[in-house]
Amino acid sequence: MPIEMPRGLPFSVDTWTPSSKKKRHHFLTHAHKDHSQGIATHSAFPIYSTHLTKTLVLQYSPRVSIFLWQLDDSLFAPIEVGQTLIIDDSDGAFRVTAFDANHCPGAVMFLFEGSFGNILHTGDCRLTPECLQNMPEKYIGRKDKEPKCRLDYVFLDCTFGRSSMKMPSKHSAIQQVIRCIWNHPDAKVVYLACDLLGQEEVLVKVCKTFGSKIFIQEANSPESFSALMLTSPHIITMESTSRFRMLNAFPNLPERAKAKVAETKYNFQPEPLIIRPSAQWYVCDDELSELERQIKQRSNGPLKDQFDIWHVCYSMHSSREELEWALQLLAPQWVVSTTPNCRAMELDYVKRRCFDMKLAHNSHIWKLLDIDVKVPTNSAASIENSSHKSGLDDSSQVKAEETVRRKLTPQKLQIKLSPQSKSSPITLFGRARIGIENVSHMHEARVSLIGVSSQVEQKVTLSEENRPKIRNKDESIDIRLVVDEMRCKNPVEAEIDEISPDKDGIAMNVASTECFGKSFRNLYRSMNVPVPQPLPSLVELMNTCKRAKRSL
Repeated sequence: MPIEMPRGLPFSVDTWTPSSKKKRHHFLTHAHKDHSQGIATHSAFPIYSTHLTKTLVLQYSPRVSIFLWQLDDSLFAPIEVGQTLIIDDSDGAFRVTAFDANHCPGAVMFLFEGSFGNILHTGDCRLTPECLQNMPEKYIGRKDKEPKCRLDYVFLDCTFGRSSMKMPSKHSAIQQVIRCIWNHPDAKVVYLACDLLGQEEVLVKVCKTFGSKIFIQEANSPESFSALMLTSPHIITMESTSRFRMLNAFPNLPERAKAKVAETKYNFQPEPLIIRPSAQWYVCDDELSELERQIKQRSNGPLKDQFDIWHVCYSMHSSREELEWALQLLAPQWVVSTTPNCRAMELDYVKRRCFDMKLAHNSHIWKLLDIDVKVPTNSAASIENSSHKSGLDDSSQVKAEETVRRKLTPQKLQIKLSPQSKSSPITLFGRARIGIENVSHMHEARVSLIGVSSQVEQKVTLSEENRPKIRNKDESIDIRLVVDEMRCKNPVEAEIDEISPDKDGIAMNVASTECFGKSFRNLYRSMNVPVPQPLPSLVELMNTCKRAKRSL
């Protein structure tokens, strides 16, 4: 889903929300539904797009009652690949140029140049050397050389930015489809799952190579049929006897593929060949094992899955390698991902170059955020508000701008580690055994005692008021005194449940560290202190308590 443009810009790109409708100019990169969603209710002129994109969108938009408004041709303003327009705006005129996005028919990237800076919005794209060589030379860097004019922002299609797979070019992928068909001469029917706008290149090449048109059933694929009638009408046939047929990939392609194979087996016919040219199967299947994923990524040809579908990695989006290469040439000051599945900060270029960016007072980012920044002569670090369009008062505005500046200005993190404490940890056993001097903090320890029938876990708390005074660390102390004093001052916290003795009258497992609960053992290990053994005096005390209770 495309993202909203910053509020300081007078235009929106591929968004048709209530916030976007407040913009004065609107741009549409291509006709895929995830980029034109909501446009059917849009009524503001102008919408800039290519003629083919406009035609496709008008075909896709639903028909509504004549009493209701519907998307109209008059709302669109044309802009074609390579064309530059000067757009008048109340905040100052700006230039916009369209470049081929190498994504689908009619798809373009937009380069905006104005008082807000230089911004490239790629829409959905497959960046190649051919795409970038059409960009103005001043924005393209050379080896170890920055471009003459740096882009302030690139809004980038990062659909496959997380995948390390090296994707073949479109031409190479189409050749894999051709070879797959040649390798299955016995298949009397070839189904091509190419119903998405942008995959018609595969159908055109198959038609040209084998001299056979593609059968498309209009009732099953009305949108694909209408799109092909606009882009490549010469490859379509209505003859159902044609060897090559288009098959819808969505939804439930595996189920329909199984049905096709089962039908041919039932009629004692050769199995059909089903090919799906798409990158989704290669990079978006999270249920695969690591071995299966590596096999996919290292494959140089079609792969067959368990549903008898042959997959070819045909991508209309840039791979991570292509994104990194393009950013090295463009060298923008900041990158924003237009796709939510991958954030721009995950790209190596952004990690190395953008996080250390210092924002000057005259940076174009303030214009993008609709903040007017001035630097007084007496203090280069202060910010004064001269003209902001929000309804905030002066004090609130200054605070808001200071907050934005702190968030946007990268700061080097200074991590200060606290010095290691010289005092040993205070615990029930540690204090009785080590004899530490008086401490004002409250310390807690868990004592887990396992009896014959159940495990009893009690929380014993030593506080300043119920802790016996210890005058020096060399003075010995009997644990019985601790418990007796605790019992007198706080009998609820100091109460120790009775432990069932074994046949020898000794508490079972009391001398083993296994009798302590997991949380108790982890407490000692987290402080690098050995798990203590229970003191004999404690065992004697518990036996004494037991005998005293029985005598009552």
